Amino acid sequence: SVDLAPGGAALPHSAPSLSCPARPAPSGPGAMSYDYDYFVIGGGSGGLASAKIAADLGAKVAVADFVKPSPAGTTWGLGGTCVNVGCIPKKLMHISALYREMQSDANGVGWDTKSSHSWGDMVTKVNNYIKSLNWGSKSELRSKNIKYYNAFATFEDAHTVLLDDGKGKVEKATFKYCLIACGGRPNYGDYPGAKECCISSDDIFWQKKPPGKTLVIGASYIALECAGFIAGLGFDVTVMVRSILLRGFDADMAERIGTFMERHGVKFAREMVPSKFEKLSDGRVRVFVNGKEYGVYDTVLMAVGRTGCAGQLNVKAAGLEYLEKNGKIKVNEADQTSVPHIYAVGDVCDGKPELTPVAIQAGRFLARRLFGGAKKLMDFTDVATAVFTPIEFGTVGLSEDAAKEKFGKERVKVYHTIASPLEWSTNNHRSADGDEGYMKLIVDRADNERVVGVHILGPNAGEVIQGLAVAVKVGVTKEQLDDTVGIHPTFAEAYTTITDEKVQGAMLKKGGC
Repeated sequence: SVDLAPGGAALPHSAPSLSCPARPAPSGPGAMSYDYDYFVIGGGSGGLASAKIAADLGAKVAVADFVKPSPAGTTWGLGGTCVNVGCIPKKLMHISALYREMQSDANGVGWDTKSSHSWGDMVTKVNNYIKSLNWGSKSELRSKNIKYYNAFATFEDAHTVLLDDGKGKVEKATFKYCLIACGGRPNYGDYPGAKECCISSDDIFWQKKPPGKTLVIGASYIALECAGFIAGLGFDVTVMVRSILLRGFDADMAERIGTFMERHGVKFAREMVPSKFEKLSDGRVRVFVNGKEYGVYDTVLMAVGRTGCAGQLNVKAAGLEYLEKNGKIKVNEADQTSVPHIYAVGDVCDGKPELTPVAIQAGRFLARRLFGGAKKLMDFTDVATAVFTPIEFGTVGLSEDAAKEKFGKERVKVYHTIASPLEWSTNNHRSADGDEGYMKLIVDRADNERVVGVHILGPNAGEVIQGLAVAVKVGVTKEQLDDTVGIHPTFAEAYTTITDEKVQGAMLKKGGC
């Protein structure tokens, strides 16, 4: 992270510069008073993290959270997207799906396993765990004397929110500072019948009925992760892709993921979009492409993007504007909106990484600046992430294309290697399918081969990339990785022995033990 410079310039948009002061605290006779020092709209990871730090620093804090049902009728408790319909259930179902192939790996070392899977039992047990997290979040708010409103908050003016509990009761609350951390929800495109016939990531993790024959529409990480675990659990899955996989990620890695998924039973319908949907009398969905019937599916899962929820908050009453194209708010480097005492973090912010740990970090830093005298700002560079596709993808830093655009093609050098996990080596099915792990380092030739991007495909890629993210953050060079002694035999040790430069047209050979 970086320190807040006095009078720091704002980003090039309508949000204020850092020299624009927040509303001063009430003082003296007749000073304006508020119900709360800090009012947080949104009970997701970022909002809760910020609220708890503010309370620890002595602020009087309230949190409002209310989940409107999805078009299919799904709703959930306190905790936001990650806990309820994102990271947590997605990772658990990914793990469940991986177990099927892990049994095949175990056969290569003497195990003869016979087991079956129940979709309904999985969903029930995952949901029960999520509900325990919901309860824990409520308990923690109580223990910190944070007022929790299970109500939908909208602005009445720049210092007042209306709180509608959905049962006819509307309250008002005033605040000195406000944090908008309401996140986003899946969008369904403008396809006729989509909301009536399809589900989204808001629904799949709470759906007790097995998905059956499934069509996933979209090529985002949400689309591929859901397609991956549904297929891994034995269901027929097709992914309908408009253009490229995993836009915004390294293109080479994205195509490798697609190839792996195809080898493991996921079908891809490329350069295709639906034109409409119809619900059949038996509950199945008929899908049309270019006006012609494409197929009939038990489940159609829309994963074509997400829209921020700022447009639902009546932000104009507070003097704020939002971007109608994506439902998001512009903020400056101090998380300030164009109204100096109103801030935003997380997925509702335009141009910021839509990642839970980013929202948490930004929210905590903000609370410490507002109530603890801190000056540190959130640093959005070199944020690591993982995509939990059937072959996991861990990444930090720049993609190949982004590095070449930033530094110029001549300055960029790419090292890569095939690194197959030991546990795959005795599984003949892996060999027949051509399964292999892959690692790539992107370095800047002009800066002592400083590593500017790291990308990994293989088991537990998220665990591996987390450690490497620290190294990238502090400017590790290729030579320093070479000087590091690997742990043998591990998948991750391959990063310490990469020597092959990626050259167009050259074949990369698998190394030995």
